[in-house]
Amino acid sequence: MTATALTSPVTLTTAARTARRTRFLHWIAVHSLAIAAALFFVLPFVFVFLTALMSDQQALTRDLWPDSWHWENLRAVWETPGFLTWWKNTLMYAGLGTALTLLSSIPVAYALARFKFRGRNLALMLVISTMMLPPQVVIVPMYLFWAKQLHLSGTLWPLIIPMAFTDAFSVFLLRQFLLTIPKDYVDAAKVDGCGDFRALVRIVLPMAKPAVAAVALFQFFYCWNDYFGPQIYASENPAAWTLSYGLESFKGAHHTNWNLTMAATLLVLAPVIILFFFAQKAFIEGVTLTGVKG
Repeated sequence: MTATALTSPVTLTTAARTARRTRFLHWIAVHSLAIAAALFFVLPFVFVFLTALMSDQQALTRDLWPDSWHWENLRAVWETPGFLTWWKNTLMYAGLGTALTLLSSIPVAYALARFKFRGRNLALMLVISTMMLPPQVVIVPMYLFWAKQLHLSGTLWPLIIPMAFTDAFSVFLLRQFLLTIPKDYVDAAKVDGCGDFRALVRIVLPMAKPAVAAVALFQFFYCWNDYFGPQIYASENPAAWTLSYGLESFKGAHHTNWNLTMAATLLVLAPVIILFFFAQKAFIEGVTLTGVKG
């Protein structure tokens, strides 16, 4: 009895460890594809982060782990002449572009989703058809209009102002979500004396927060990462450069300093990653629910 009592806890501990190891291996086997996909997306960011904190000499070697952590690389990039200006320009471009897109797209999407009028389906088809037209097709006449007629070349206004006239993808995404909101809520608000605009602001928009968040994030990310637009309109004026275009110039000036180049890349990526991390729930919910009803 004594020997059995002494050996039983050891046997139970060994069995528990074996069971945990079996469950862990089973979990890895079931989620192997997800783990591989996660590593595929995460490892480049890890590489950028580690290289950004290396010394000038080590960044040119095959080492994957810094011998010493050089956090001053981030400060050196931040203090580079023009970098803070690129940040301000990008925030202005992304912030104003997102706000104007929402203000112009929400009423159009609401009208296409709720109002019944002659030609509504045709209007929707025209909106969707503009999504198939690449911006490169109309860039020459648009540039001539903004540069020759309005003399706005060398600024970001040719990119910001058009967003006040709606965005086809944003209208389509919002319209699909608004179709999922029961009409009874709007009818009840109208019975209580609300007009269409007040019903939109007080009833529909609070219920459409996931779709609005998704559209806002899509537009913010587009403006933040836009390289083609600033290259066309703002390349002649360094004071109007954005981060995406300025990063290319920074890379050309520091092509042998990979640690500084990666540090600049990290500073450009960090706000987008942080924003998506905090807003991912609303973003995923909005994108998912827009396909519930067509």
